[in-house]
Amino acid sequence: MEDEPEQPLQPRTQIQGRVLFLTVCAAGIGGTFQFGYNLSIINAPTLHIQEFTNETWWARTGWPLPDHLVLLVWSLIVSLYPLGGLFGALLAGPFAIKLGRKKSLLVNNIFVVAAATLFGFSRTAGSFEMIMLGRLLMGISAGVSMNIQPMYLGESAPKEQRGTVAMTSAIFTALGIVMGQVVGLRELLGGPQAWPLLLASCLVPGVLQLASLPLLPESPRYLLIDRGDSATCLAALQRLRGTTEVMVELAELEEERTACQGGRARRPWELFQDGALRRQVISLVVLGSAMELCGNDSIYAYASSVFLEAGIPQEKVQYAIVGTGCCELLTAFISCVVIERVGRRVLLMGGYCLMTCWGSVFTVALCLQSSFPWMPYLAMSCIFAFILSFGIGPGGIVPLPLCAFPRRLCLWGHLHCFFPP
Repeated sequence: MEDEPEQPLQPRTQIQGRVLFLTVCAAGIGGTFQFGYNLSIINAPTLHIQEFTNETWWARTGWPLPDHLVLLVWSLIVSLYPLGGLFGALLAGPFAIKLGRKKSLLVNNIFVVAAATLFGFSRTAGSFEMIMLGRLLMGISAGVSMNIQPMYLGESAPKEQRGTVAMTSAIFTALGIVMGQVVGLRELLGGPQAWPLLLASCLVPGVLQLASLPLLPESPRYLLIDRGDSATCLAALQRLRGTTEVMVELAELEEERTACQGGRARRPWELFQDGALRRQVISLVVLGSAMELCGNDSIYAYASSVFLEAGIPQEKVQYAIVGTGCCELLTAFISCVVIERVGRRVLLMGGYCLMTCWGSVFTVALCLQSSFPWMPYLAMSCIFAFILSFGIGPGGIVPLPLCAFPRRLCLWGHLHCFFPP
């Protein structure tokens, strides 16, 4: 008889978990997953795109493009992605306020569709400029989604689950990197004829998000505070929580709405002028900048040459590269499990200390790899150790302070302008 009152709570918990899980997956597949996926798929067709650039120039002018200019065009193709990320970060704030969190993620897929179309027809049209423009558009998409996704999920999750939900951003990023590496294998889409399809495959995550996200509720906070729609906010809360007993949370949002009345979104320079927010903003900028400048992406770039120096055959290097992505994905899951027991600061400081250690050893190994036959193996080990340290530390911890930032201020998009993807 004592267990009878607890029975109705079980399906409510299941409903809450299912709706929140679907919300996380629908937002993540077109958010940080898309970012990680496009970050890694560009590595496999490097030589093929460079050959295509040279052949295209030759067909237009009758002369081959010098090697240094081929390298310049390739560098532009790669670097236009983070440049687009900067533009996307600048658009994220206005998008989130005017369109809402969910609709912004959906509208953002316009960039994905346009980029996939450019990638898919670039070879047929004989235009490497289409690849450059497509990379810029994908960067804009990444900048928008990486800012709005944590905002949308943080406002949709209950307080006690916001930390865990925030960790999913790192998991989806690592998952996207691994999937990009796997799809880029020669046996799949990494061959000399299939590289346009490889680049255009970014359309698949976008279509999945377009098919699933409209079925899920909008951010309750946006519905009440930005739109003033109490009825829709109540319905969204009830659906996300799986219960009608959400009046306490609704009252908290009402208090936040009252506090926000008459306010506006702060500009980046205005944040530093507010003494109450200055330390928090500086902390976010330092954490975000440190993660972007820690060298994890550079380690990925060095990996292929280091594996070749260690004696791994050319045709097997691609499988070793997949192993590096799997390391980051594994540590993202581990960090999500142990974060509540160990604490944010310990994981963050420990991760950076280990990265400093392995980065120093890696530098020494690269300098001495021609002097000692075992140095290339040490350098290869440092790559895996560095990526593992990044995944368990800053890779998963840095997004968490963003969810803890005062939610009465509309600052998400502006803050990420300091450290775009």
